[in-house]
Amino acid sequence: MTAPQPGNPLHGVTLEAMLTRLVEHYGWASLGEHIAIRCFTHEPSIPSSLKFLRRTPWAREKVESLYLYMLRAQARNTK
Repeated sequence: MTAPQPGNPLHGVTLEAMLTRLVEHYGWASLGEHIAIRCFTHEPSIPSSLKFLRRTPWAREKVESLYLYMLRAQARNTK
C-alpha cells in the first residue's frame, strides 16, 4: 500500500486522465505547441500518445508539468 500524499495534485490521477483533460482544455494543436512531440502533432490520439508517454519519462514529465500549470491557472481563475 502507498502512503498518503496530502497536497500532491498528481496523486491518484492517471496519465490517461491527465492527457484527456489537457486535450479538452488545450486541444491537440495547442498541446502540440506547448509540448512539441510527434504524438501530439502528427495524427494524435489518446492511445498512441499514452503508449509513447509511458515509455518516455522526459515527455511524461512535460505532460505532468503542463497539467499542474493548467490546474494552477484554473484555480487562479476561480478565485
